[in-house]
Amino acid sequence: MEKNNKNREKKQKPEGLNFLKGLILWIIVLGIIVSLAKFTNFQDYTLSKKSITYSEFLKEIEKGGIKGTVIIKEGYVYGTLKDGTKFRTYSGKDPDLYRILRKNNINFQPQPSSYFLANLFFTLISIAFFLFLFRFIALRQATAEHNRVMSFTKSRPLMPDTKNKITFDDVAGCEEAKEELKEIIEFLKNPKKFQKLGGKVPKGVLLIGPPGTGKTLLAKAVAGEAKVPFLSMSGSDFVEMFVGVGAARVRDLFRQAKKLAPCIIFIDEIDAVGRQRFAGLGGGHDEREQTLNQLLVEMDGFQSEEGIIVMAATNRPDVLDPALTRPGRFDRTVVVTLPDVKAREKIFRVHTKNKPLAEDVNLEVLARATPGLAGADIANIVNEAALLAAKKGKEKIDMKDFEEAKDKVLMGVERKSLVISEEERKIIAYHEAGHTLVQKSLPEVYPVHKVTIIPRGRALGLTHILPEKDKFIESDSYYRNSLCALLAGRAAEKIVFGKMFTGSENDLKIATEIARKMVCEWGMSEKLGPVSFEHKEAVFLGRDLVQQRQHSEETTREIDNEIRKILEEAEKKATEIIIKNRDKLEALANALLEKETLNSDEIDEILGLKKGDGNGHKENRKSSENDT
Repeated sequence: MEKNNKNREKKQKPEGLNFLKGLILWIIVLGIIVSLAKFTNFQDYTLSKKSITYSEFLKEIEKGGIKGTVIIKEGYVYGTLKDGTKFRTYSGKDPDLYRILRKNNINFQPQPSSYFLANLFFTLISIAFFLFLFRFIALRQATAEHNRVMSFTKSRPLMPDTKNKITFDDVAGCEEAKEELKEIIEFLKNPKKFQKLGGKVPKGVLLIGPPGTGKTLLAKAVAGEAKVPFLSMSGSDFVEMFVGVGAARVRDLFRQAKKLAPCIIFIDEIDAVGRQRFAGLGGGHDEREQTLNQLLVEMDGFQSEEGIIVMAATNRPDVLDPALTRPGRFDRTVVVTLPDVKAREKIFRVHTKNKPLAEDVNLEVLARATPGLAGADIANIVNEAALLAAKKGKEKIDMKDFEEAKDKVLMGVERKSLVISEEERKIIAYHEAGHTLVQKSLPEVYPVHKVTIIPRGRALGLTHILPEKDKFIESDSYYRNSLCALLAGRAAEKIVFGKMFTGSENDLKIATEIARKMVCEWGMSEKLGPVSFEHKEAVFLGRDLVQQRQHSEETTREIDNEIRKILEEAEKKATEIIIKNRDKLEALANALLEKETLNSDEIDEILGLKKGDGNGHKENRKSSENDT
């Protein structure tokens, strides 16, 4: 509390000084305006008169050529001739002037002289104003942090808001990662505990994992738990259009950290500056490489006793430079994986703790129904459920809202406005019925959760599957049966209509990718045997363009033939199942045309299965789609 009060006092002083400066500035401006107005009026008054000699003025008096009243001021005489001409003349303060005017019966009005001190004051005010203005502009150009011309080499790390601290209580689903980070926090709080035994705390901690698993949230929780300065920047903040700016900002960031030690530096999306060096095409200077080199030097340049710990997060650890991840730089790698069923339930509890829930809401069921989802996906489902409940005017969020939100996130938004002809609805119904029938007829595949012919997202129909439990390894028979289920929609279309339609595009893409991995990566081809044939999905910075081929052209042909063979066998098996159970296919298709959506219990009832009998699916979190 005392520190906060001191901070407030420090903040108030600059505000008072700024107010005083502003008040002085406005006073000066007002004085300048008055001076200019007075000077302008005086100039207008004097310059508008015709200048004549004093002798001519005396001649005009003698011949009666003066009209009206004559004004005498500061040795000058102002008046009007009978022809209407206004004049002025300098009398030189003639002592006989008043006598001459009285003798000729001319009205005259002496006026007091201008105040010398007042004129001097306004003159000095004008000079002071212009000096102040010049100094203000010069200082602003030289010291203002937002002036990019002078301060683009300065790093501007974000400090977390002290009013909204995030702690480990707000992070669920990654207990192992939290345990690793608690050790870092304990060192920052009590470094002597480790140093007396000769232990050295890691200089850097790298958080890796899929998008949405909570890497940045973990870093914020570390800041909340450690209660030490926390400097946060993004990897892209270092790179600018000017060469050398990134390296300068890295130096400035570590300079600030050393002043605030013990502290934590957090670099989000570090792959923006930490990519592998010497991997591009052509020569020339690479700004990212210079920034990375400076980061490597800085991480080697401070001792662990200084109390500076660098944290970084990325979902692309494969592209990072090996020099960055070696011991002595990022000594420790913390993997933040997708949450399992227990972790998902905890994440649901974290995101729903401040939301009114109905009595029928079962978070355990929701956790089992969302396999493969990251924490960000779960947060999105909870938010969508709250929005749906509010839209319907409910006081609490019920289970139906969560189910609708889950379907919306996993399968896409319903496109109710899309008009589909009866003929196309029939094709879609048989396509999805084919998927469902084959999935229910094969072992070792995930059960069908829901099938619909209502367009969602980019799909015209979907067969949604969910695993009964988390699985981390799969067999070759699982993938072969999954391919049968994937190609069952296409097989049903050929059997019923004798034609092939474009709706199987997505099914073919997924099936081909699975078959390619079976042959090239998982060694599940009997002909090619236990050999891994490298298959890259993307080219990395041009380095792989010049990489030598790992196998011959003949082997490439054999790979293609084996992939085609696996897919043809899967389609043949799916066709046999559909022909054998044609009556069940018709029943499923008719039910879909009537109800549009069927859940797992309704599917079991149509197929004459007991609850829990039959399985079906493809791959975790993938749904069979009848694409447009």
